[in-house]
Amino acid sequence: MSNQSIVLEGIDDVDDLISNEEEENNNSISHTHLHQLVNKANKAFRQNRFEEAINCYSGAINIKPHHPVILGNRCAAYLRICQFLVHRPASDSEYRPLSGLDPTVHAGLALKDADKMMNLQSDSVKAHILKADALILLQRFELAHDIVLSGLQIDPSSVHLRNLVRMTCTTMGRNNHEITLRTDDFDCTVCLKLIYEPITTPCGHSFCRSCLFQAMDRCNRCPLCRTILFISPRTCSISVTLNNIIQKNFPEEYAERKLEHENLTIMGADLLPLFVMDVVLPCQKLQLNIFEPRYRLMVRRIMEGNRRMGMVTIDSTSGSVADHACEVEITDCEALPDGRFFLEVEGRRRCHIIDHWDQDGYRVAEIEWIQDICPAEGTEERLDLEDTVQKAEAFAKSWMRTAQEAAQGDQVRLAQLLKAEELMPTTNDPEHFSFWLATLTNRRPSQRLDLLRMRDTNERVKRGLIYLKAAEQFCTTQ
Repeated sequence: MSNQSIVLEGIDDVDDLISNEEEENNNSISHTHLHQLVNKANKAFRQNRFEEAINCYSGAINIKPHHPVILGNRCAAYLRICQFLVHRPASDSEYRPLSGLDPTVHAGLALKDADKMMNLQSDSVKAHILKADALILLQRFELAHDIVLSGLQIDPSSVHLRNLVRMTCTTMGRNNHEITLRTDDFDCTVCLKLIYEPITTPCGHSFCRSCLFQAMDRCNRCPLCRTILFISPRTCSISVTLNNIIQKNFPEEYAERKLEHENLTIMGADLLPLFVMDVVLPCQKLQLNIFEPRYRLMVRRIMEGNRRMGMVTIDSTSGSVADHACEVEITDCEALPDGRFFLEVEGRRRCHIIDHWDQDGYRVAEIEWIQDICPAEGTEERLDLEDTVQKAEAFAKSWMRTAQEAAQGDQVRLAQLLKAEELMPTTNDPEHFSFWLATLTNRRPSQRLDLLRMRDTNERVKRGLIYLKAAEQFCTTQ
């Protein structure tokens, strides 16, 4: 396909800037100037004065460098100039020669803006469209195709993305063992790859099992014909006949799809999917109601793998994901008819988060497992730790008996105390015991995060005793 026959998608118009009351109150002069620049740029864009539009958008970006709407609008302007230059007849240069940037440079600038927009909004369909447009103009069709497929995972019904995937497929000339057009009977119309673990809906359409339920997390309709579906992963089984046909006719591609699926469900030893909600300690049990689409997808993948994920909170001091998390194991999982999951999880071990990123909407982290620094056998520090743990055990048992007696009229509290007593570890593992001790009282997230970060078992046991004594004193005054 030549550049002259390429038709880009999603750049016919730009987005208007929506007012934000907080921004208006913080800096009214800067806010007004920003809106004036964007409005002037949008007007110039709609009148095909793209260079003027780019200048105004650049001025707005100097005021607010990380605004996705402004970046997207400037990206569209770069693409429109590039499109004009590509489609300009060569004979025009004889009468009206152009000076300045060539199409490749404009496409490169558009790609930079699209990348920034995707970093700010990884789930933005428009960012995927603009990035694919820029890559197509740069003739990087393979990468453009991958970006389009990633966008279709977010919105399978996007007309712009579907048009782009037809264009990239045609351009690359895919053979039978590669991704083909969605008209192929053995391709999933959501991911546009060979169907893996096929499910045929009551309306007669077949999809990958994971693709179908990922689409249904947002709407319980068939991704192709929009028929309302009353199915769930719990009640819907794989089409054995179709699956056998696919394995027999496309063994190499099926093996690739299987490996791709396993990489999402069974991660490496140093990778962990994250549920960003609260701080959990080892030995702690809690129940979760999973309803967000991204976490429903994550839970389905976890249940096909090792049933483990990381629980982490947002650190109030940094506003980002905390640097420490706790691995939890799903001990019970109930899939509800409406697609939600009711989970019971139990804290297992701690980890330090080295890096984290978005994967299909949820976070995945590169981690390193951590343990307390334990004093050597026979040292004074080890003897002091053992003595502290023994005293803590005796006090905890006494505290537990007193708390259970006080909770005789409160069945919920009594059940919590009995469950905690069942989880009590032996003092042969001081680190494990110290975390159990800390779970007996309700602590603030910041306090639990400090306990996770702590590498001194003796200090954590003493901190747990302080919490128990404070709780005992509070109950006595009550």
